[in-house]
Amino acid sequence: MYRLGVRRVFSAAHFLRGYQGSCEALHGHNWTVEVELLSPRLDDVGMAWDFRGIKKTLDEILGELDHRLLNEHPAFADQNPSAENLAAFVYTRLAEQTPAPLHVARVRVWESEGTWAAFEPDHAPDVGL
Repeated sequence: MYRLGVRRVFSAAHFLRGYQGSCEALHGHNWTVEVELLSPRLDDVGMAWDFRGIKKTLDEILGELDHRLLNEHPAFADQNPSAENLAAFVYTRLAEQTPAPLHVARVRVWESEGTWAAFEPDHAPDVGL
């Protein structure tokens, strides 16, 4: 099994509804997003997916969030834009655009240098081993 990873950064503001503490107020982060993909095989060139393709796809997803108030994004109309929910959002969107036979294994979202949340499925699909 081959593992690929890409890390990107975007800036955005948010606040947490119903939270009692400093995060209930509007504030911003320089979010770091790490994605990990799995592939059972390589193409004729010896790659699972060109890193440029992964970065382009991830940048398009993060472009919806960059320099915005995350609470105003439709994905967060009924849920807080917490690091956990951001990880699930990016995971879902990336999984929809990942070409077979690759599989998104995990998305990790860093809210600060020392804090992160990750999303990964309960059961990985059969990727053809």
